[in-house]
Amino acid sequence: MKHIQNFLLLTALPLTTLVYAQDTKSFPAANAPGGHDSAQASSSPVPTIASAIDREISIVEKELIDAAEAMPEGKFDFSPEKLNISGSDYKGVRTFGQQLKHVAASNYLIWSPITGEKAPDTVNDGKGPDNMTAKADIIKYLKDSFAFGHKAVATLNASNLVQPITRNNKPPTTRLFLATFAPAHAFDHYGQIVEYLRMNGIVPPASRGQ
Repeated sequence: MKHIQNFLLLTALPLTTLVYAQDTKSFPAANAPGGHDSAQASSSPVPTIASAIDREISIVEKELIDAAEAMPEGKFDFSPEKLNISGSDYKGVRTFGQQLKHVAASNYLIWSPITGEKAPDTVNDGKGPDNMTAKADIIKYLKDSFAFGHKAVATLNASNLVQPITRNNKPPTTRLFLATFAPAHAFDHYGQIVEYLRMNGIVPPASRGQ
């Protein structure tokens, strides 16, 4: 009986070794330290506070710029007031171009305290340059304001995120609030801009094909 047990044991060992070797050959990454998860993790950048907020900014930036590009230049002075809709109250609301300039100027004003860099003189109390009316100029002004935001948000880290910062004639705030409030404000105006496009028979680029 003992001879039979020894024979079975000696037979099983090579078979086990062969199976393990085949398994290792078939799934080398899974059997390496860390397995597939380590391989995938090493190929993707580790998320940070700055990168997470930057991604949010990029989303609204794209939607706003695409919407601006979709509106013909001759319609940049359009506002719902021109439609004379009975019972409406659109008197004095911003034109399409003014909406974009307001978002851009506000971006500068909101993000500038994050780094302390001075906002450009063109912010004009959040209105943007009064004499800027050309489509290309307004879109560039908008793009430049988002570039300013990306640069400011890149300085965020765990140590300065909620550290109080002071602003002229305003209560103290935090970099986290400013960094996230700017895209929230931009999304608010994007919603209005979408209606301006619809009123002119233009489907917003973000809604096309849906």
